[in-house]
Amino acid sequence: MMMTMKAWRVHELGTPDGVLRFEDIEVPTPGDGQVLVRVRAAALNFPDLLMIAGKYQVRPPLPFIPGVELTGEVLETGQRVVGSPADGFGAFAEYALMDEAEVWPVPDAMPDDEAAALFLTYQTGYVGLHRRARLQAGEVVLVHAGAGGVGSAAIQLAKAAGATVIATAGGPDKVAVCLQLGADHAVDYLAEDFVGPVKEITGGRGADVIYDPVGGDVFDASRKCIAFEGRIVVVGFTGGRIADAPTNHALVKNYSVVGLHWGLYRTHEPALISDVHDELSRLYAAGSIKPLVSQTLPLADAPQALAALGRRETIGKVVLTP
Repeated sequence: MMMTMKAWRVHELGTPDGVLRFEDIEVPTPGDGQVLVRVRAAALNFPDLLMIAGKYQVRPPLPFIPGVELTGEVLETGQRVVGSPADGFGAFAEYALMDEAEVWPVPDAMPDDEAAALFLTYQTGYVGLHRRARLQAGEVVLVHAGAGGVGSAAIQLAKAAGATVIATAGGPDKVAVCLQLGADHAVDYLAEDFVGPVKEITGGRGADVIYDPVGGDVFDASRKCIAFEGRIVVVGFTGGRIADAPTNHALVKNYSVVGLHWGLYRTHEPALISDVHDELSRLYAAGSIKPLVSQTLPLADAPQALAALGRRETIGKVVLTP
């Protein structure tokens, strides 16, 4: 007898509330090296919006199921696992396929929603700070959009590494969230330019590492408060504009601009992902990190939740549960 499931599918590109359809479709059959999981929780990420709009580097053939991060229960074993669906998308459904080589165990004490929010942003944050920026204890890290999913992870990871953290966020409520997450200082970028406060806090030196998922004007201003031999980590472009990085300015101020495309490690150095997952699990068990899940909503609410993410109304991560 054919098994069916509920899933959100994109038949044409556009906005989530305009193109997502909640449908009954056949449960997928695992191929060689794959496992079928019952989705227990799926976290929302900015790439979901880009993929639905056809603006992401991965452009699935239509129709497709969005969703790039999940906690699942392997049907054959009952084990809880975390990771991305086999094709890199497909989490917004009741069941999904995962590559057996790319599933990682969920720590026993970690709830499903926190596990779903652990994978992409914390992996990205850890690799960005430690592998790309070579963060050292005692350095100053400036984290932009600190109250979002990407930023909230970076704040916690930088503090766990012994850094002094300055965060930027839009509005007093989000500034308060950054401080609650452990940031030593937080700047409301809607009320003031962050360059002045960063220079004041650092005695004019600037930040050693700037973690930038926003791009555009935020990147441009970051170049004004980067320290000697500092590193600006380019994580994404949620601001909507890809900024220029003038090489003459990098030369004169002696800083580095480093790109971070975490997904490439899945091909170039997959063992790193396992090592980072082990370290994240250790940090979680020690209480050094805890994914900030602001909302856990029914799978049926996906369009509204994604629309709120696009309007930057969310804090931390939003998670869907079938």
